This record gives sequence, structure tokens and C-alpha cells, in this order.
Amino acid sequence: MRPPFRPLAASRRRFLTMAGLGAAAALGGGTLLSGCGRDPEAGGAATQLDRLADQLPTHQPLDLVTPDLVVPPPAASAFTRYPSELTRAITEQPGRGGPPIQATTLYWGPTPPGSGRNAYLDTINDERLGVTCQFSIQDGNTYDEPLTAMLAARDVPDVLVVPSWNTNVPRFSDAASLLFADLSEYLSGDQVLDFPMLATLPTDQWQHCFWGERLRAVPFVNDNPFGWVLFHRADLFGPMGLGLPTTAEELYEIGREVTDPGNNVWAFNDIWRYVKMVFGVPNDEEGYSINSAGEVVHEVETEEYAAALEFARRLFDEGLIHPDSVADPSTDPKPSFASGQVMFMQDGLGAWRGMQLEEQRATSGFDMQAVPVFAHDGGAPVVYGGGEPIFYTFIKEGLGEDRVREILGVLNWCAAPFGTEEWEERQHGFEGVHFDERAEDGTPVNNDTFHDEYAEQFTFLSGRNPVQIGSPEIPGWVESYAEWASQAAPHIPENPWAAFKLEQPAAMSQARQFLEDTEHDLLRGRRDLSDLDDVIAQWRRTGGDRGRDFLAGALEDDDN
Repeated sequence: MRPPFRPLAASRRRFLTMAGLGAAAALGGGTLLSGCGRDPEAGGAATQLDRLADQLPTHQPLDLVTPDLVVPPPAASAFTRYPSELTRAITEQPGRGGPPIQATTLYWGPTPPGSGRNAYLDTINDERLGVTCQFSIQDGNTYDEPLTAMLAARDVPDVLVVPSWNTNVPRFSDAASLLFADLSEYLSGDQVLDFPMLATLPTDQWQHCFWGERLRAVPFVNDNPFGWVLFHRADLFGPMGLGLPTTAEELYEIGREVTDPGNNVWAFNDIWRYVKMVFGVPNDEEGYSINSAGEVVHEVETEEYAAALEFARRLFDEGLIHPDSVADPSTDPKPSFASGQVMFMQDGLGAWRGMQLEEQRATSGFDMQAVPVFAHDGGAPVVYGGGEPIFYTFIKEGLGEDRVREILGVLNWCAAPFGTEEWEERQHGFEGVHFDERAEDGTPVNNDTFHDEYAEQFTFLSGRNPVQIGSPEIPGWVESYAEWASQAAPHIPENPWAAFKLEQPAAMSQARQFLEDTEHDLLRGRRDLSDLDDVIAQWRRTGGDRGRDFLAGALEDDDN
């Protein structure tokens, strides 16, 4: 039997809101509180965003360039050519003579040399910032491990970058209020104009940066607001004469046709999350959504989830999943996709540009393309996505006003938008060192020194306004991006909890981890699909019902 649901309090506004909801939506973090706040870990915290409006930074755009390809929000619009002229936006170094700034960031690639052995870092530190930023770069695939350890030890660097998907690690809300500086006194209202590049960041991104009802972070604006993308090797599909799937059954049949274990070829990595999207599994907020009866329901309790699970299990049972992904769902699929051992790869949209640029150097004709979104039955698709920032940049508590202002000045330099000289230096390095020539449109053509030294160090510190930019090195890529994103963006449903800053209770994290671990067993045949009702019952006891009550309570408080 399916469990009973807790209905929401009735209201005309609630009905009008819910009537327009689709099946699924944003991947987000969160929990809820009342307007005044409950214990974040015991009951979660949900603050109505309109209560925080007086702390929001003033928005002051810096409009230097106009997109060539306009893409519907929340996706970023695109530029097919480089600006003919760049503007120097910052003339004064932010450094105030302080000691080196210790910063922890993440990267999905080789770790480059550090300060003193890296011309990219050293030139920016010495000539642009006037203070040294020393980076500890962690593996993005396992970033939750060092992050959890730092928070548990209460030992954080001067600057810490935290991905949005890691803000739900246990007791993060407590840590944010305890370990990181309150930035409201520096950035609220017109005070942010002391850091004009930070003032260019959109207001809706700052709304996510509150913990304990105080502004605690600078947002890294989301330029890829999509949960999951299914990529395919177009260069390999073409010679095979294969089309792209438009239904779940077509995906299965194509997968069967391309899988050839004798030649080390499999159709997929673990595409479970994408399969859920194909089957329209509801996922507005940490897997919860509102059903047609106005009830808070979790994805595991829905018929769509059961159908997606059955389909994905068939892919595993029939050997269509690469063995590395079967053995370890956290395995990075990119090497297998690059080598042609995997024909379809589930990943984030952000993987596209960089991987195409890198792999085409190693494999002639390498062509990575995104499969247009589709629904299991060929109907209207559902796309997971949302507007939460990708990363949050925190400054350590207790550094003192002068040091905080020095660090904010560095972040201000990092946030300079497209069309500025600072943007080019941050993204491409320096002429004569990191690029020796420019393409016909003026785009720097980066050399091996750049690729050896660059790991998004200053990019990941920044808030920067989102853009997608073409390059002569990857002709046609930005047009492909704009076409895919324009098709996908309108299918991101509205999130009913979008008006809240959510701080997740521990019970929701526990329930989510239990379900994730159990899904691994269900998909790989270590548990029978007939166990699903038992799984649901245990998920509810583990914290699922607590999460449901929490989210329902937030919306009820909103109505009162």
C-alpha cells in the first residue's frame, strides 16, 4: 500500500499556484523554518525571502555586450563572437598588504602547480590583486569528504567554495552561521557599490545566500541550470546510421543495438537520474513535490518512480551499463565516454564545452552532442533544473573588517563580467604566456602553458554573470548549446518552495542517503523490485515523513 499523505491547508492562492505545476523541477537543497526560525538541525529552517529584502545587495548591471543568441531563462544566453573591444573595469588593486589568502576550491581534472610555480596565478596575484591567493584544489567528485571534515573540525580556510549540492551535508546550516562571516554589513543595499562587480550579480541569486537569516556568501551565478543531460557520441552514431531516442523504448532499443561487450562498448554509464527525468518523476525540492490533490509527496511514493526504476533495472539486468558504473555509481564516466566505451553519458551540462575542447585534441572528429529532452511516452518532457547558484563563496568568521574587505575586493575582481579585460585575464590568462595568437574574431587561442596552469581557480571564487561563449576551437558548439537549452528550458516546472530560503533538517539528509544507497542495490539486482513498498516504509521512518511535514508546514505558514 502507498502511504497516506499530509494535505496542505486549502487556499485560493494555493490552488492557483498548484494548478499550473508540472511533474518535476529543480534540483535543490533545503529545509524549512517558520518566519522566526526553529532549530535548523532539529526542525529545519525556512525563511520567507521577502523577510530578507532589506539585506539584499543593490543590483547595478554593467552592460557591455549584447548576446547573439538569446536563450530562455534560467539558461544563459550565448555569444557567437568575441567583443571587438574590452573594457578595463578595475583600476585599483584590492590588496591591502595582508598575508596570503588561503582558498579551498574544487576541480574536475589534474591539479596544476601552485603559487610561485604558476604564471597564471602569480601574474593575477602580483599585478592585478596585490595579494597572494594560495589555492587548495580538491577533487570535485569527492568534495563532500574534505568539506565534511573541515566543517566537523571547525577548521576552514579564509575563503571556502561550496557547491550548492554540498550544502546539504550534515549540520551545514549550523556550520554556516558559526564559521563564516556575516556579509550583510558589507554588501546589503548600496554598501555593495563599494564592490561594483559584485553589484552586477542578479538579485535572485543573492536570495539563496542566507543562513541564519544573514547574508553569508557570494553566489556563483548558475549558467547551467539543468539537472542532467544525456550526451551521445555523434561522431560514432553517424556511421552507424542511428537516430536519437524520442521515447524510453527507443532509448532501450538503441542501447541494445550499440552494446557490444566483446569490443568493450556499452550503451550507458549509470543514467538512473536521467531516467527519472524521462519518466517525469516529480522532484521539486529534494525529491518532494505537490501532487494534483495539493499534497506533499516524495518521488519514491509515485507511480512514475516505480516505472522509472523498473526501466532502469532492465538496463542493468541486460548488461547495457558499463561495468565500471555497475561496480561504483560514483565512477567518473568521462574517460569511458571519451574512449568510445560508452555511447550515451549522463552528466551535467557544464561538462560539454570543456570536454569537447579537450577530447578533440586527442581524438580526431570527436563530437559530443546533447540528446534533445524527451518523455518516456513521446509526450511533453519534464526537465529538472532551477535557479540556485552553482557555488557559494564563504569568508571565514573572525578575520576582521580590513581583511574581509580585502577578500571582497578580490572576489569583486573575479566577478568582472564578459566584455572586460579582467574577464579575459581570468578565463584565458595573459598574451605571450597563455596564448600567443588570437582567432579571427579576437578570441585568445590558449596554449599548453595555460592548460597546465589553469583549473578555474579565480573563476570558481567569483560570482560572475553567466554567459555561454563560442570559440573558433569548437566551431558550432555554442549554436548547439543554444538550440538544446532553448528546447529544454521551457520544460522546467515551477518550484512551489521558490519563495523560501531552505535550511535542511538532519532527518531529510538521513532519508535521502538511505534512499540513494538502497537505489544502488535495487538497480544492480541486490534487492528485488518487489521490496519497494518496504523501502518506502523504511524511508518514511528514516526521515522521509519528517521532511514531508517540514515542507508542508512551510507552505502552510506562508498562507497564514
